[in-house]
Amino acid sequence: MKAVILAGGLGTRISEETIIRPKPLVEIGGYPIIWHILKNYSYHGVNEFVICLGYKGYMIKEYFANYFLHMSNVTIDIKNNTTEIHDVSAEPWKITLVDTGKDTMTGGRIKRIEKYIDDTFCLTYGDGISNINIRESIDFHKNSGLIGTITAIQPPGRFGVLKIKNNMVETFVEKPKGDSTWVNGGFFVFEPKIFELLKDDQTILEKEPLEQLSNMNQLGVFKHDGFWQAMDTLREKEYLENLWNQNNAPWKVW
Repeated sequence: MKAVILAGGLGTRISEETIIRPKPLVEIGGYPIIWHILKNYSYHGVNEFVICLGYKGYMIKEYFANYFLHMSNVTIDIKNNTTEIHDVSAEPWKITLVDTGKDTMTGGRIKRIEKYIDDTFCLTYGDGISNINIRESIDFHKNSGLIGTITAIQPPGRFGVLKIKNNMVETFVEKPKGDSTWVNGGFFVFEPKIFELLKDDQTILEKEPLEQLSNMNQLGVFKHDGFWQAMDTLREKEYLENLWNQNNAPWKVW
């Protein structure tokens, strides 16, 4: 099975980092966030990837083109222009990197990689990490017989919640989970039939295609109540960095 990674956005809300590199290459603990995402999929047995490139996509190509070298010990003989590889520790990944356009919308990017997909596939964004059980979500999807499965999460609130009575705080809950509302967690499993709902470059996956699947009763929900975090701002990047540096990263399941 393949996993498709949407990695073409501009990342304007974290421009402190993305002015010099694409968002999926912003690092957490010395590794790009896209590396963390692929490691999670790989742990659950998914080792083939199709990455949808856009903004500064050439940098992602260069990262993976040199990945084997980066992850190995080497002896470089400059005089004779030879390289000897020692102690290889690279992952068993097969990665297809596709330029899907700088301004293409999410659905349009997926449409552009249709020829690389011939079976059930996973899909996620290149800027969010989680300890979701990928294998369980795949099994859930296959057992449902539906065209699509979306992972639902309940993100924590940003602020503490007060219950007030007679101008006194009756109860205080620090950053509770959402008010019983499940939202799109950004991890999907689709059948190739999804491509029939993707019209052109301006198609936004999260609008008409998913709405149509819902209306057709063809969109299942896999609930995840574990760790989930998008990296949309510098504050969120620093939060993830701190978890990693403290050896307390919930998404590190490998």
